[in-house]
Amino acid sequence: MTDRPDAGERADVISGDLQRSLAARLRLRTWLPPLVAFVALGVGWQLYAVNHPYVLPTIPEIFSSIWDSPAVFWDNALVTLQEVAVGAACGMGAAFVLAVVMAEVRVVERALMPLAVVLNVTPVVAIAPGLVVAFGFGMLPKYLLTAIIVFFPFLVSSLAGLRDVDPPAVEVLRTLHASRWEILWRLRLPSSLPFLFAGARICLPLSVVGAVVAELSAAGKLAGLGSLIELSAQQADLRTIYASVFFLAVIGLLLTALVVFLQAKVLWWADGADRRRTRRPTGPRR
Repeated sequence: MTDRPDAGERADVISGDLQRSLAARLRLRTWLPPLVAFVALGVGWQLYAVNHPYVLPTIPEIFSSIWDSPAVFWDNALVTLQEVAVGAACGMGAAFVLAVVMAEVRVVERALMPLAVVLNVTPVVAIAPGLVVAFGFGMLPKYLLTAIIVFFPFLVSSLAGLRDVDPPAVEVLRTLHASRWEILWRLRLPSSLPFLFAGARICLPLSVVGAVVAELSAAGKLAGLGSLIELSAQQADLRTIYASVFFLAVIGLLLTALVVFLQAKVLWWADGADRRRTRRPTGPRR
C-alpha cells in the first residue's frame, strides 16, 4: 500500500501553490502596466515620427545613431553620471546634516529655512555664469549646480522624516536619560528612513536634470550628454539629440531602481533587527 499524505501535508501543498500563484500575479501586476505604457508610447512615437520626419526621428533611427557611435554616447554618459553622483551626494548630504540640526534646534530652522526657500526659487541658469567666474571652467560649477537643485527637496523630506516620531516615545527615552545622539540614532533616524528614501527617489532623477542644466548653462569643457545635445541642436541632428535623451532616461530609471532596491533591503534589515531586539531570550525553566 502507498502512503497517502495526511490533511496537514495536503494543506501545506495547497498553501504553497496559492502563495506561488499570488506571487506570480503580483509580479504580473508589477511589470505589465509599465510594459503596456512603454509599448503604447513607442507605437505612438513611431506613427508620429513616420508622418513628421522633421519633428521626431523614428525609433530605428535613434538606435542606429547609438549603434554607429556607441563610444561617443558612452563617454558623455559617464561624464554626466559623474556629475550626478558627486553633485547629488554633496547636495543630499548637506541637506541631511542641516535637517538634523534643524530638527534639534528650532531657531536654526527659523533662521535658515527662508534662505533655503530663496535658494530653491532662484533659477540655477541665472547663477551659472557667476559660478563659472568664481570657480573656473572645470567640473566644480557643474557639481555645485547639481547639488543646488537637489538640496531643497531632500532637506524638506529629511526634516519631515526626523520630525515624524511619536512624542511619547521621545519622552520615554528622555526619562531613561538618553542623550540627543541616542534619540537621533535609535528613534529619529529609523523613523525617517521612508522619508529619506522617498526624497532620494525624487532627488536622484532630478539630479540628472540638474547635471544637464549645468552642462547647458555653465561654460567649460564640452563633455556630457547635455553638451552633446547642445552641439547636436546646432547641427540640427535630431537622431543624436533623442539618442542622448534616451540615455538620460535610462540613467534616471536605473537610479530610481537602485533606490527602490536599497529601500527594500534596508527596511527589511531594520525590521529584522527590531524583531531580534524585541525577542526575549528563553532560559530553562526551574
